[in-house]
Amino acid sequence: MDITILEEDENPMLHRTDVRFELTHEEATPERLSVRDSLAAMLNKDSKEVVVHDLDTKFGMRKTVGYAKVYESPEHAQDVEQDYMLERNKITAEEDADGEPEEA
Repeated sequence: MDITILEEDENPMLHRTDVRFELTHEEATPERLSVRDSLAAMLNKDSKEVVVHDLDTKFGMRKTVGYAKVYESPEHAQDVEQDYMLERNKITAEEDADGEPEEA
């Protein structure tokens, strides 16, 4: 899977960079988590700081266009993103010492 960054837009108010990218793949469209991990490695970020929103593959094509938000920290992502998007990207709230999720 090869990833090419098409566009990067800084968004300092939300502590993130909006990234549009294209990826070329051999088989079926890659899973969201593998795209997130590859994009995070390419940008030298932690995978919990990258939230992949869209992956769009045209029928029969080996290219996918995507959109992701790259945050400065996982906490910024949890403050801004909706719960369902955090769940899709496997970004969960930090757990306390008892293994229970922290309450706000």
